[in-house]
Amino acid sequence: MSDENKTGLNSPLRRKLLMGMAAIPALTMLPRTSFAQAPATSAVNTTGLAVTDTEVTVGILHSVTGTMAISETGSVQAEKLAIEQINAAGGVLGRKIKYIQEDGASDWPTFAEKAKKLLVNDKCAAVMGCWTSASRKAVLPVFEQYNGMLYYPTFYEGLEQSKNVIYTGQEATQQIIAGLDWVNKTKGAKSFYLLGSDYIWPRTSNKIARKHIENHLQGCKVVGEEYFPLGHTQFNSVINKIKLTKPDVIYAIIVGGSNVAFYKQLKAAGIDLSKQTLLTISVTEDEIDGIGGENIAGAYACMKYFQSLDNPNNKKFVEEFHKMWGPKTVIGDVTQAAYLGPWLWKLTVEKAGSFDIDKVAAASPGVEFKGAPEGYVRIHENHHLWSKTRVGRAKADGQYELIYETADLVEPDPFPKGYQ
Repeated sequence: MSDENKTGLNSPLRRKLLMGMAAIPALTMLPRTSFAQAPATSAVNTTGLAVTDTEVTVGILHSVTGTMAISETGSVQAEKLAIEQINAAGGVLGRKIKYIQEDGASDWPTFAEKAKKLLVNDKCAAVMGCWTSASRKAVLPVFEQYNGMLYYPTFYEGLEQSKNVIYTGQEATQQIIAGLDWVNKTKGAKSFYLLGSDYIWPRTSNKIARKHIENHLQGCKVVGEEYFPLGHTQFNSVINKIKLTKPDVIYAIIVGGSNVAFYKQLKAAGIDLSKQTLLTISVTEDEIDGIGGENIAGAYACMKYFQSLDNPNNKKFVEEFHKMWGPKTVIGDVTQAAYLGPWLWKLTVEKAGSFDIDKVAAASPGVEFKGAPEGYVRIHENHHLWSKTRVGRAKADGQYELIYETADLVEPDPFPKGYQ
């Protein structure tokens, strides 16, 4: 039995939401327009991509089964919403977007296999996909070998840059370093216990966190560091160690379905997150939907987006997301970043005047999306996004209360000196 079945995450509601789009929103983020006279296919598609006079095909590649389904379900929903809105607003270069969806099944070799299918067999003009860094690392050689374009939505460890990837989440300097600075300054935190799932993103992120704590935060230290296999559900041993060491901050980078067991067991062990500071960079509203707000209330998260953000773009986005997927669905950081992918691709293709991958890659720097739910974003020359850093506090209702945000957009720096 898979972990999501054990924890009740593979509920009939979530399965129903994943099956397809049962309802199409009547409203869109942009005015509804008729399809303009499309430029000739021969002029905008010189490399044999799946582009016709009326359609362009893209891929959606996420885990809708396995332990990562709890996190990646929202990405699929957001990408489908964006595609519907773009089509309703006139498409891309006069062409409606058609998508082909594949399931990475929380298995990294499967991601690579499906990526090759989408690029080689289906000739997708772009792919929106992946969540974990392990899945991204698995597909990156495929995208570079076959010259595809991936829009990757997850906050990640940085230390990567590719012509063939647009990173719509945050990298380490925008999330890890900024969050540690915040908790040190506002909470007076000096001791940290680092936790993570056992794969590249948590390990590399905690490597960066440790270097920042020990080398850049005066008088601070790491008092523990442990990792757990994906899908792990027994955390009582490490919780006992936390109770013994009494760290100022539990720094948690546990992903997927394991979060349900971890936070429930924390509460059962008597750790009160309104008194014990816990800072996570991996639990969005999507995960809280499975964890239960009562089990994580009081914890802090450092990300760039929370569903509760109060701005006109986000209010419209949340309204239309709920119209398509139901009023009880929640929207987390990666879900919102996934929503940016199709929109940024559309804007870049139209700037380039072509679907050709090389032209889209070259046109990407400087592309801005003023309709982003998180607020204005812009693609940097390094293919990451300028974006704000925010800290939220989890509430019992499953939402985050915004506690802090940077005044300005934070420039992405995927290769920070001294952290590699």
